[in-house]
Amino acid sequence: MSNNQEIQSIKNRFGIIGTAPALNYALNVAMQVAATDLTVLITGESGSGKESFSKIIHSLSTRKHGPFIAINCGAIPEGTIDSELFGHVKGSFTGAIDDRKGYFEITNGGTIFLDEIAEMPVGTQARLLRLLENKEYIRVGSSKVQKTDVRVVAATNVKLLEAVSKGRFREDLYYRLNTVPIFVPPLRERGSDIDLLFRKFTTDFSERYRISPVVLTPDARDMLLKYPFPGNIRQLKNIAEQIQILESDTNPTINADILAKYLPHAAASSRAMMLINGGGASDDAFNERELLYKILFDMRRDVNDLKKLVLRVLNGDAHGGEILREHRELFSNIEPDSAFGTEHTTKLLPSPKDQSPDLRVQSQDADFIQIDDYGTQRAEVEDIVHEAAEDESLSLEQQEKKMIARALQQNKGKRKYAAEALGISERTLYRKIKQYDIEEN
Repeated sequence: MSNNQEIQSIKNRFGIIGTAPALNYALNVAMQVAATDLTVLITGESGSGKESFSKIIHSLSTRKHGPFIAINCGAIPEGTIDSELFGHVKGSFTGAIDDRKGYFEITNGGTIFLDEIAEMPVGTQARLLRLLENKEYIRVGSSKVQKTDVRVVAATNVKLLEAVSKGRFREDLYYRLNTVPIFVPPLRERGSDIDLLFRKFTTDFSERYRISPVVLTPDARDMLLKYPFPGNIRQLKNIAEQIQILESDTNPTINADILAKYLPHAAASSRAMMLINGGGASDDAFNERELLYKILFDMRRDVNDLKKLVLRVLNGDAHGGEILREHRELFSNIEPDSAFGTEHTTKLLPSPKDQSPDLRVQSQDADFIQIDDYGTQRAEVEDIVHEAAEDESLSLEQQEKKMIARALQQNKGKRKYAAEALGISERTLYRKIKQYDIEEN
């Protein structure tokens, strides 16, 4: 059997759809490393199918008859993850009423898949490193060293080297895990695979509920192929099922206008893709800091526009004053002291003797400029600045709250899938839900 035939056999066996070269290469690496006991690190964006590769590696290995277990490190609270992975002895902590085996003991002779490995606490990372190097571990509350023979396959949607540089991930553990790297390509880099997957999802759904499958027109297909899919395969499947259930009776032929209703706004999608890519690195992901970068850049551009406009008004440009009055809503998210603080405005002010009788400018200690065109321009600018001061402190939080609420709504209130769509851990999502008092469906 040729290599291509083997890859196709694996696709048929595990239900993998697509012919993209990057996908085939990743499958080929998985096939070759499966026969060994080497540790594998799978990287890729959330929703790209990393767990499927861990199952392929286990099923093709000599451990295929042993246990396989998948653990989401980000979903286990920091205080209990050591007990979950390595077990504990009776009385080791409050609530430890009996001895308990950990996952590494349960999967002895098999494979353990550690998803979201970057979310693992640093203390637990030290325990994991010892297990990988010596196949030894100690239960929580015990002093007895135990042995286990487990193959570790880890996955992350975060750049681990950046986490290492920031002290959030051990460098020695990174190199120990990254013995054989496998990169799962994002959906937007798989070309016509998007169309194949869409047809597969709609066909499966229609067969399950005995309804006619929808069909895309050429313009709709072109739109689908160009869409960035920040949520990758999981997002595509959700969209396909929504269209199939809601449009099959009334609009079985889907054109671009119908499809556009089910695709999040292009600007929002581009923003999500930029954040996920980290400016071009396809294996990066959301984190709480990067989630706000794009918003800040947009606000900075608005600040610069407002500074130019105010300067025109100060220089006596009547047309600038008209623009300011007509487009005041464009500057509702600007912090006044960052746009034109007292120190900066002093440089713009003409001397009293040079001031026009039609334009009197006053510099005060307040955090805004007062412009008097017989009272009219002063009131206009003051209103804008006060609105900005009220809105600015909440704008970033409001944006983050909206993104979280939207992710929960699209995933029907399921935190796990919403967290994966956002690229953050389930624990972080839970904290944000409580912080913003977001209602869950």
